[in-house]
Amino acid sequence: MAQSNPNRLKLSQLRALVAIAKTGTFSDAALQLDLSQSAVSHAIATLETELGVILLNRGRQGAVLTPVGATITAEAEAVLNRLDTICQQAQLAKGLQSGQVRIGGFRSVATHILPAVIERFRQQYPGISVTIDEFSHYRRVDESLREGRIDIGFSYLPAGKEFDAWELLRDEYIVLLPPAAKPVNAQLTWEQLFSYPLIQTPPGDGCRYKIEQYLMRHQQPCKFAYDVREDSTIVSMVQKGLGATIMAKLAAEPIPDDIIVAQLPDPFERVIGVITLTDALQPPSVFAFLDTIKAVWGGKPGESQAA
Repeated sequence: MAQSNPNRLKLSQLRALVAIAKTGTFSDAALQLDLSQSAVSHAIATLETELGVILLNRGRQGAVLTPVGATITAEAEAVLNRLDTICQQAQLAKGLQSGQVRIGGFRSVATHILPAVIERFRQQYPGISVTIDEFSHYRRVDESLREGRIDIGFSYLPAGKEFDAWELLRDEYIVLLPPAAKPVNAQLTWEQLFSYPLIQTPPGDGCRYKIEQYLMRHQQPCKFAYDVREDSTIVSMVQKGLGATIMAKLAAEPIPDDIIVAQLPDPFERVIGVITLTDALQPPSVFAFLDTIKAVWGGKPGESQAA
């Protein structure tokens, strides 16, 4: 008996076989494939001739797979599924040749976290544009995501129930003291902290809000001598001896060597996470950017942290 030649097998024959196996009759398979019944019959006949085996037993009750027919049908389904995967991959690649990703976050994220991610992303997907909106308060990041003005947000965790989120990093709040400060232990007392004029970001800033909440929890006054918007300006003022500041470590970096770094009386931190809107229909570019964040910074996409 001549050996079967796989190059002579046709996808139309495999589709006909799978359709008959699922519907049970040649006529129903023809309807499913939008072909004539004779075309389906011819496809099966030529397939059986090429393979040299009987795939279907025909009868009044319909078409029933023979044992070898059942085995070959399973393989045919696997082939057709692989073809679907090929088409999906091609479609995904086309979607990553252009488009955009809209990012929202606060200053320290834009300065210290995003550049390395964007560098990697641009290497892999040069045709996709990336836009970044910087916000002074993390709540504005959440609002922009809800309103569809950004695709991916960097915010504080825990996040609301409408978001998918994963933890990116934990950022400790520290105290920066001027170079001429008296020697102190690594951890300040409240009295030592408030012996300096405190420099802080203006009302409405996300970090100031977190610091005010922290001080109120400890029944400490929320009195600041200076309101300064830029983190780098605050660090420079501390360096010039104008006062001290409470600041997230990531926002303070790079910290000048002559500035004294101390711990708060009761340490606390902010948890920075990546958030997306749970029910949003995201384009491939957004998923690619999320994968790039994970590759550069780590994290566990899909693990929600609800408030």
